[in-house]
Amino acid sequence: MLGDHPFPASSRGYRDALDWLAKFGLIDKIGVESTGSYAAGITRFLLESGVDVVEVNQPHPHLRARRGKDDSIDAEAAARKALSGQATAIPKVTTGVVESIRVLRLARESAVRSRTRTIVQLRSLLVTAPAQLREQLTERSAAVLVARCAGLRPDLDRLDDPLQATKRALRAMARRIQMLDEEINETDASLKQLVERTAPTLTSKLAIGPGHAAHAVDHRRAEHSAAPLRGRIRQTLRRRTDPGLLRQDASHAPAPRR
Repeated sequence: MLGDHPFPASSRGYRDALDWLAKFGLIDKIGVESTGSYAAGITRFLLESGVDVVEVNQPHPHLRARRGKDDSIDAEAAARKALSGQATAIPKVTTGVVESIRVLRLARESAVRSRTRTIVQLRSLLVTAPAQLREQLTERSAAVLVARCAGLRPDLDRLDDPLQATKRALRAMARRIQMLDEEINETDASLKQLVERTAPTLTSKLAIGPGHAAHAVDHRRAEHSAAPLRGRIRQTLRRRTDPGLLRQDASHAPAPRR
């Protein structure tokens, strides 16, 4: 090993790291772990600088237990995998429109989860609410119930009364749900624009909204990143003698039993 050196995870640190590596000679390729998460920044910088980057899988937990968990150890292991040709996976691309779709989907999914959780809490609070309030809010539709609760008028000077405090809590939850609805609708509108620009034929299909179309586009990106690995696995399985390890073509399928 020629050496190791820590660099900060910043634009200046990325440049310094590349300059430091260039001192040892011509850079053929660089192995990087977690190109789609923690190392997304340096991966983008290296690709923009014209460096060939390969994604390296994290070492097995048993190996980490024996060798320890350290940045220097992980960096050396990644470099050796790239040098030996063991690491050949294409790093995830985080600079195009698909990355924009991914981050918007994260925001939407977070809002949807928060909305669902708040609706459950609102209904649970109604179960224990004073009878005179609970009997007024018997709507089964979540939208109607949220609208009714958002219009409640608690007496803020009498919050020591459980009835008024419950009204205040129900109104706060209902207005939070309405804000989340607005956030989800705005995000859906942004996703629709991006998906229609990226996959117009997909959004033209019946019953495929912007949310499902965005999921399909993002999932397709993940499949594309994993394609080289799947290809190597299938090549390995083809060398086996057991035909059951690999799904064969329909022409090679066994005849059905009669």
